Amino acid sequence: MQLRYAFRLYPDAGQRTALARAFGCARVVFNDAVRAREDTRRAGQPFPTAGELSRRLVTEAKRTAERSWLGEVSAVVLQQSLRDAEAAYRNFFAFLKGARKGPKVGSPRFKSRKDARQSIRFTANARW
Repeated sequence: MQLRYAFRLYPDAGQRTALARAFGCARVVFNDAVRAREDTRRAGQPFPTAGELSRRLVTEAKRTAERSWLGEVSAVVLQQSLRDAEAAYRNFFAFLKGARKGPKVGSPRFKSRKDARQSIRFTANARW
């Protein structure tokens, strides 16, 4: 059985900054995962595995100068963002095969910085 909790937050200024940073990092990792999948599709190569994407887009990206700011947020947020991208592709391919019922599911799109719908997911052992 899975439990899910929804909380309404009233963050102070420092917490708003930390949340904005977490939202931005999760968006960047999700967009990088979608871009990596699209690039491999165009090149005619097999899709990268979740572990390969995690290593390349999170672990190795934190070590570069232009993406070192990914280390400022919890790694759980970044891993959950990769899982969201994987679930989006899984749902899309299931719809194409006819295994998924319901409304039409399109291919995953890039997340916009200007969209008001921002979300992140934590696990039970997440550092916040």
